[in-house]
Amino acid sequence: MLIAPSILSANFLDLGSEVRSICDGGCDYVHIDIMDGHFVPNLTIGPLVVKEVAKISSKPLDIHLMVENVSFFVDMFAPIKPEFMSVHIEEVKHLNRLISHIRNSGIRPGVVLNPHTSEEALKYIIEDVDMVLLMSVNPGFGGQKFIPNIYKKIQNLKDMIFAKNPNCLIEVDGGVNDKNIDLLKQSGADIVVAGNYIFSSDDYQKAILSLR
Repeated sequence: MLIAPSILSANFLDLGSEVRSICDGGCDYVHIDIMDGHFVPNLTIGPLVVKEVAKISSKPLDIHLMVENVSFFVDMFAPIKPEFMSVHIEEVKHLNRLISHIRNSGIRPGVVLNPHTSEEALKYIIEDVDMVLLMSVNPGFGGQKFIPNIYKKIQNLKDMIFAKNPNCLIEVDGGVNDKNIDLLKQSGADIVVAGNYIFSSDDYQKAILSLR
């Protein structure tokens, strides 16, 4: 299991130290939620802050765009060169074109599904992406309650991936903790995003290891 702590739950007054701590604690990616106050009812950070995070992070960045006008934000963050950049299928009108643009920018493209969006929506794009991010909470805020129907959704998606794109990863974001991590793995998840569980702990390394 790969672990991607979400800095949405970090102490933003000491963000540099927080990023170093999760990297030293053994995370695999640093997950960054970009929110514009329109697609979701929250605002987070812009490219100037993410650029500084990239400088101090010893782990690759995993950027999740929860925004309207998605292509504008892709171009805004692409120069930072994260490992992954994921966009919501609910918001993008020309998904094939945008996925190709992200890949041509030297970034591994991902697609995000909100809890209510069926995995069948990926039927004609799954072969073109490196990761699918399944939301197990409604996006916008950290610390929300986990939605358990995600398990079946992961299993269905895993079958689709096995048939069409075996190298595609499944990432799960929202309410992940040491109580549901086993079922997530058994269902077929490859990466978990954990914010509140890790950053509310007294020992980030211990929390990351408990998930792994």
